Amino acid sequence: MAGIIELIIDIDFWIFSLINGLQLPAFLEVIFTFWRNSFIWGPLYIFIIAFVFFNFRRKAYWFLLFSMITVGSTDMVSSNLIKKSVERLRPCNTEYLEVISRVNCGSGYSFTSSHATNHFGLATFWIITLGFIKRKYKILLVIWAGLIGFCQVYVGVHFPLDILFGSFVGTAIGYGFAKLFEKYYGLGDDPLS
Repeated sequence: MAGIIELIIDIDFWIFSLINGLQLPAFLEVIFTFWRNSFIWGPLYIFIIAFVFFNFRRKAYWFLLFSMITVGSTDMVSSNLIKKSVERLRPCNTEYLEVISRVNCGSGYSFTSSHATNHFGLATFWIITLGFIKRKYKILLVIWAGLIGFCQVYVGVHFPLDILFGSFVGTAIGYGFAKLFEKYYGLGDDPLS
């Protein structure tokens, strides 16, 4: 069993080195550095919330509340429960890897990525609760969350396994809250209901 775990960690380090070592054009490096910043996604959050408020009126308050509970829960599970239990160092804080640090490393632990957990949780919640939106927009939400995770590896603050497990945890939490929301408050298919 120990050999399998060592192999998985070696593969994780190897994939990290490939992604972190990418030499991209300067404009892509800037985009990838900013892509992971939650503040630049403010307009997306505002658009989705405004869309729901405009079309679903009273149910929109529940949608907003459950969106916030989803993110609060994913962040609490990732940051307070898993990270403090596992205590895996960030790649940029290790001495045994050559890391290109493109942002401030941070002092917290690495496993799981809260960025990945939070964004996959929110994406999953929105995909399920906004079931009436077109499939291509649902795929864009998955790509959005996935790129945020990818960028965390690219800038040197997370390993690929941090992102992978963060996406699993976030998806599970987002799914749970979406099903709870759907059971009691769902938006349904009828705007302005």
